[in-house]
Order: sequence, then structure tokens, then C-alpha cells
Amino acid sequence: MDETTRLMIVVILLIAEVPAKGHILDVCASCHRNARCDDNSDGTGKVCNCKYGFVGNGRTLCVDKNECQIGANNICGQHTNCQNTYGSYYCTCLSGYSPSNNMTVFIPNDGTHCQDNDECRFRGLCGRGAQCRNLNGSFDCSCKMGYEVHNGVEPFNSLRDKAYCKAVDCGQPASVENSVLLSVTDTTYNSMATFVCDEGFVWRSGNSSSVCGADGLWKGPNMVCEEIDCGSPPALPHSHMLWNKSSRMGTKVVYQCNSGYHNVGKGNVSICTSAGQWKRPSMRCQDILCGDPPTPPHTGRVWNGSSRPGSTVTYYCKKGFYHSGGNNMSLCSVNGHWTTARISCKAECGPIPFLAKSEVIWHNGSVVIYRCVDGYHSWRGSNVSVCGRSGQWQRATLRCIEIKPPINHLSVLNEKCLHWRAEKYEGDKEVYKVTYIGSRVFDRSFHDRGKRCLSSQAQQLELCLNLLPITNYSISITALSSRFTATISTNTSLTVPPAPVVYYREFETPLPTLRLRRSPNTLDPISLYQVFVLPVEGIMMFDCSSPASFGLSIKIKSSTEYITAQFDVRHVRTDMNFTVGDGLYYGGYMNAPLENGKNYYIILRAVSQWKSTLKGSCVMWAKIRGTSYVLRASSLSAAASLGLVALAILGGYCFTCYGRWYNRVYN
Repeated sequence: MDETTRLMIVVILLIAEVPAKGHILDVCASCHRNARCDDNSDGTGKVCNCKYGFVGNGRTLCVDKNECQIGANNICGQHTNCQNTYGSYYCTCLSGYSPSNNMTVFIPNDGTHCQDNDECRFRGLCGRGAQCRNLNGSFDCSCKMGYEVHNGVEPFNSLRDKAYCKAVDCGQPASVENSVLLSVTDTTYNSMATFVCDEGFVWRSGNSSSVCGADGLWKGPNMVCEEIDCGSPPALPHSHMLWNKSSRMGTKVVYQCNSGYHNVGKGNVSICTSAGQWKRPSMRCQDILCGDPPTPPHTGRVWNGSSRPGSTVTYYCKKGFYHSGGNNMSLCSVNGHWTTARISCKAECGPIPFLAKSEVIWHNGSVVIYRCVDGYHSWRGSNVSVCGRSGQWQRATLRCIEIKPPINHLSVLNEKCLHWRAEKYEGDKEVYKVTYIGSRVFDRSFHDRGKRCLSSQAQQLELCLNLLPITNYSISITALSSRFTATISTNTSLTVPPAPVVYYREFETPLPTLRLRRSPNTLDPISLYQVFVLPVEGIMMFDCSSPASFGLSIKIKSSTEYITAQFDVRHVRTDMNFTVGDGLYYGGYMNAPLENGKNYYIILRAVSQWKSTLKGSCVMWAKIRGTSYVLRASSLSAAASLGLVALAILGGYCFTCYGRWYNRVYN
């Protein structure tokens, strides 16, 4: 319905509501629910007026007034949308604008208005290589230097358009004549490429670098590279050149001494270098002279002192040596060198040396080679004797010792530690591999396997293993360098079992329930558990390891401490609850009720039994005191405040009554 129709209805209803003559109208009672009752301005009574946001006669009609009909800009302000509501309205900002009071909707009676959003405050809105410009109610993007627009034109809106800025790519830089590319940082804007002259050319002028421009083109280089020319090579005295007449870089010139001369230097080649110069050779041509003739070992010579080509020298063996063969003459040749004399002079050393526990395997008169006889091996030292130049034997230093196994005197101490002696050189390091396998007669499915490695230079060695009790072990030790293995067997005995893990509690009840936790995968051979009841009478002693206290054959209750229950370990689950004094039989022992008015300690003992040997480990499980029938767990501080007496456990684990403890979980 439009506003005109609405006003006509209001007028009709106003006429219809005029009271008949002679009737008195209660104005306030007739006001519409969307109207209020006001005093007339002339003081003549009351009048019904529609509330703010409604129009009508105030009594029979008050309809919603559409404030947005006058226009959003007129009522809400610029850059807004107007939304009419029943009896009121609200305003929202157009896209690209936000209200000054940071509320999503508002009514502008407090001065709230829509202000432009600065989209450019969000970093990276336009993407890589683009710059953002804020507009009234929007924004646009343009590309920075070194970037160009793709999939559109500038400016563009990154949220609306598919356009984006992409880095300019100049591609592979082109080189100038006679140059090669040395390095290039990249192919994008402001990247730099560096060039050098090609091999055989030298840089004379110009810039050797090129820069990628914003237009996608390389700028430069403009370097000038000229070919290297060394000119004519230098001349050397008393020599001539072998040359192809080229003077480019890398060209070689070979020099040769003229007839009657020979080179006393090191090189005879000159090279045209990259500096445009010839590298001068170190050759030097001199008259040919052989100089002094060589003197072979243990010889004298007959010579006239001439060192010109054709001169000769004759050699002879000195006293104490004999000529064993070879040429005894040397000749000065035309190339300035004496020919080598092949004379051999050997010393007269006499009988070969003797080495204990060895035999000779080779002998040629001046060299003897030995080896150890059977049952012995070499203990370092040289096995060669040589007849020296002085006519004396340089004796072999070989020592031959009796062969023994690399591992000997192998033994087991304290049922866990291996001891052995190493037969080896003192400074050598040997690597030993130790493996062991264990089995039990009473448990055919049990197997304990292990491996250890040891590297040592020592002569006496010890290695301790974590061997389990009541187990037959076979242990092997291998010396890896010699591949020698020694084996030993050992049996471990029954050990004291680990104390069980219990939850210590203190009670005031004649039927306390205690809790035991047992590991299901133990390797310790625990046979059974026993529960002891000990009356509290001052300072008490309990001998956990005493054979008499095991009481395996005593089934009656004594006047003081007694066994109240016994459990075969096979019947004990992972967690077990046990109520002291329930009057039942456990393992042949009666769990007798506790007497009122007395205090008790409850001791739990784990027993290991193998054949006739018994060993046990004890732990205090609980304390029961008083005669109250209300179950109450005492805290550590409460127990200490009562001044409870201490209980000493001998042969097991010793704790105080109010202590709290946890032990390794085996069983």
C-alpha cells in the first residue's frame, strides 16, 4: 500500500471515531497500542498521538511510517542504503564505505556517517609488482617500473578484473662481436649481464655490461675486443727457431741449439700469451762438455780428466768388493752426457745370519729371506737380511713366537662377567663379537638371546652381560680380525625377586581391600605371593629372607605374625584385589578375621623357588588401626601427625609405616 492510500484510510477512521452527541469518551482508554496519551496543548483534556515511526488518528489506527521513502541520501546520508523496519528504520553503507562508528547498521541521529574505505592499507591487494591507489569508494592498481600488465589494461581492479602485473623479461642477452657472456644475474628489470673478450682477443674500449630495461630490452654492451698479436718472437744466442710465422695468442716457437752447442736450461719453447707478449724460454746454448764422469758404488776410476765428446773412463772394484759383472767403461757422448757404466761390485759379507725358530726360504748371496718354522708365527720385525756396502750383514729383526689362540683363559665370574686374555700385538685394536643364548629346564618356551660388540687394545679384557637368573647360557666370543671363536657355558642361580608394586594404604576397617599390580611379561621366576599379618607392638622386626618365616608347610595361625593367604603366581592376574580378614582360604591358609582394638601391618612377599632353594622380597602393603567400621585412606601428613611407630623389614626392602614407595615392576 502506498503512502497516499494509507493517509486516506487514516482520515476515514478519524471521522468514524467522532463520538455521538451527549456521549463522554475516555480518550486514554481508546488509544491505539502504538500510540501514547498526551495532554492537549490548550489544556482542554487528553489526546491520543501515534508513537514515533507511526502515523494515524492515535485511537483506531497507527500504521508504520516508511522513513526510507524520502530517499536514503536524505535520511541516512551519502553513500548509504536505507532499510525500513516496523516503527523505525536503519542505515547501512554502500560497498567501499564503512560507518564512522564501526557498527554494521546505524541511525544517523548521533552524527554517524559513511566514510571511504582505504583498500590500499591491505598489503599485497594488487599483487606482486603492482601499486595501489585509493579511490572514493573503491581503488585501482597499476604496474610498477619493470612490470607490465597482463590479461587487461591499466588501471585495473584486482578483485574484479583478471588483470595482473608480470615482471618484464628481457630474455637471453646478446653479445657483441668477439665476446662471450661471463655471468647474468637474471633476465628481469635491472638485471645485469657481464661479458668478456673471447679467447685470443683483448678488451680495448667500451662498457662490458648490459642492463635489462623497463621496456624489456637489454641496454649495451658496447665493448671493443681486438685480436691479440705478439709480433715477432725473440731471438736467442747460438740457436735457431722452428715457427709457422703466426703471432696470435697460443702460437708456439720451438728453439734448437746450433751445431756444437747444447741446451743447459730447462725449456726451449716460447708461447704468445694473452698479454700480447712472447713468454721467453729458459734455454741456454753452451759448448758441449760432459763434465765430471759419474762414480758407481764401491768403485775407483782411471780417467785423463777430459770431458769432451769421445773421452772415456774405466772403473774397478775397491778392496773388500769383487766385480760380479757388467760394463766397466763410460763414454762422453755428443749430447754432453756420459754413458752409464753397468759395473756391479758386491761386498764379501761371509756366512748368512742365523734367526731362532726360523728357516731360509730364499738366498742369492747378498739377500736372505726367512720364515717361522711350523708351530710359530712372526711377532713383527723384518724377515730380510741384506749384505751391506761395508761388507757387513744387516740382520733381519724377525721374532718367531709360539702360536696361541687369539682368545684364551676364557672364564665367567659372578655369573655375569666374561674374562679372557687377548693374544695379539700390544698396540693393535681387536674387535670382539659376543653372542649368548639362554634356556630354562622348567620353561621350554623360554629363550634369552643377546649380542654385544667390544673394541679394545687391552691384553686382559672383561665384559659384563645382563644374564637372567636360573638360566643355562651358551656364550661365544669371536675375534673378527682372525675369525677365531671361543665358546663357554654357564648356569645362573636363583636371585632375590624384585619387590612387587603395591598401592600402600592405611585403614580403619576390619576388612580392608588391598591392590596388587603385576607385569604380565616378566622374566623373573616368581613362584608365589604370601600375605603376612603382623600385630603392631612398638618397634617390630620382620625377617623376609629367613627360611623359617617362609612357612610353606605351616598352615596354622601363630600368636603373633602369621601367613593369612598364599597365591600361586599362575593364578594372579595383572591387577589383583585382596580383602584381609574375609574368613576364606587362600592357598591352604585361612584368611582369619582381624581382632577389634588391635593395629596390624600387612606385608606382601614375592617368593622365587627353584628345587630346594627359596628366596623372597618383601614390601609393606598396608596398616590397619582402630576398630572403626568406616573405611578411610590416610594421607602421609595425617599418618605422620599421629606419631606411628616404625617397622623394619630384614632381608627385603625397609620402609616406615607412613612411607610411600614404588618399585620396578617385574611380577
